[in-house]
Amino acid sequence: MDARIDYFGNPLAGKVLRHLNSANKLIVDSTLPAVTQELVKIRASQINGCGFCTDMHTKDAAAAGETQLRLNMVATWREATVFTEPERAALELTEEGTRLADASGGVPDATWERAAAHYDEDQLAALISLIALINAYNRINVINRQPAGDYVPGQF
Repeated sequence: MDARIDYFGNPLAGKVLRHLNSANKLIVDSTLPAVTQELVKIRASQINGCGFCTDMHTKDAAAAGETQLRLNMVATWREATVFTEPERAALELTEEGTRLADASGGVPDATWERAAAHYDEDQLAALISLIALINAYNRINVINRQPAGDYVPGQF
């Protein structure tokens, strides 16, 4: 599979990515746990069918010490016993925030309350922003048919 355009080499796309990457840096530097950030990126990428981002974030998480068991279980987190309650709340918010078109009324209050029970306001702001941002990255890569599999941790 080939990308439709050389998105990473395109000057306009490069400007867009610099802005997205700057926003991502703010989230990375927030107090939202790094492990939670990677789980969110992986789960949204799985839902959106973004092979490029799924490849990147599973490899980055593994390089940061995440276990293969937990990486294998992200797609089935509801049935898995390997995630903490805060991680489960973040994954639930990620799923519902990614699947907005599937739910009338957006994210239910109960989902929000579970997340708010585990994260402070700054962490919630980071979590909301991260969900929105990874969905933007996913859409760019899926629309462009960006090939997956060759990512090396730390490449970007």
